[in-house]
Amino acid sequence: MNLAEYIDHTQLKPDTTKEKIAQIVNEARKHRFASVCVNPYWVPYCYDNLKDTDVNVCTVIGFPLGATSTSAKVSETKLAIDDGATEVDMVINIGELKSGNDEAVQRDIEAVVEAAKGRALTKVIIETSLLTNDEKVRACQSAKAAGADFVKTSTGFSGGGATVEDVKLMRDTVGSEMGIKASGGVRDLQGAKAMIEAGATRIGASAGVDIIADETGTSDD
Repeated sequence: MNLAEYIDHTQLKPDTTKEKIAQIVNEARKHRFASVCVNPYWVPYCYDNLKDTDVNVCTVIGFPLGATSTSAKVSETKLAIDDGATEVDMVINIGELKSGNDEAVQRDIEAVVEAAKGRALTKVIIETSLLTNDEKVRACQSAKAAGADFVKTSTGFSGGGATVEDVKLMRDTVGSEMGIKASGGVRDLQGAKAMIEAGATRIGASAGVDIIADETGTSDD
């Protein structure tokens, strides 16, 4: 297993500086992570500095609440892709899901999938820490029906992150056709391996360098 290929090297904090972005870009280049995952503002910088590599530029849409309008999410998606993003992680309309309006949830996802079609992978953040198991299943079903490429556990901004149980539930729901991204609280090699064994095909982590150091037994000093 080449663990680096699973990792979306992430920096999404609101106080992220350009120096921090430069750092994760350099680390992603060195370790050949799957992507860097950054807020939309930083997409052009990441694209310019990674376009000669195999590292993708991933960004977030409707982040972190998912409560922006569908048209805003679509515009944000198109702009991010124009700026160089090749993967977009969108947050579902959590309130509509909890209201039982699954049709609205699916339409919201479909609009982003259509905006990204042929240009970028779409990952759907369902925010598992705020959902019941039934809601998690329904969210995954909506994402699959909408044609998304991945379902993703968490933003990391709502008090909880990925769990092995949630990843297993998501895999059982979507089958083998979709990717699953375990994100939020995955900080070490043991945790990353547990998520992959449960069915995750991507790991969203700000601790990617530490995870790889654990795997190889080396230091990044």
